[in-house]
Amino acid sequence: MTGTVIAVSCSPTHTMSKPNRPAIRLLAGLGVEGDAHLGRTVKHRSRVARDPTQPNLRQLHLIHAELQDELSAAGFAVPPGRMGENVTTRGIDLLALPTGTRLRLGARAVVEVTGLRNPCHQLNGLQPGLMAATLDRDGAGNLVRKAGIMAVIVEGGDVHPGDGIAIELPPLPHRPLVPV
Repeated sequence: MTGTVIAVSCSPTHTMSKPNRPAIRLLAGLGVEGDAHLGRTVKHRSRVARDPTQPNLRQLHLIHAELQDELSAAGFAVPPGRMGENVTTRGIDLLALPTGTRLRLGARAVVEVTGLRNPCHQLNGLQPGLMAATLDRDGAGNLVRKAGIMAVIVEGGDVHPGDGIAIELPPLPHRPLVPV
């Protein structure tokens, strides 16, 4: 399975939306250069308030463009970067990847998937009802979080729109993604 980077985004401030860029630079063990969430320890404000020494498992946020297509069809305006993601992908079922999956982005960058993004009420500040639109229930009634996945940077490198994405699954048994 392979995919494509559709857009890359970053913001030096803690805002929900992140402007699109022609490229972003991933720094091993830290995150996106120039992004507010860069660092070895947590940077998300609510997590810092709980315990600022926690490791940063949310160095990179990825969302699948297929979710944006679904939301657009439901009347939401969600172009790449709007929901705070750093990398918008197409062609990969991000939510089905197991924990520990490695994604090769472009020529050099490698990231390791740590878990799901838990959608927060700030999405409703972008458009009323957006948070609920990023949640669903599966056939067994379990909550499905569709707002993307989080990763840490294993190998740094520049990532551009149009770059390919290769998937390396971890050894069995696979662990499903949970919120981080």
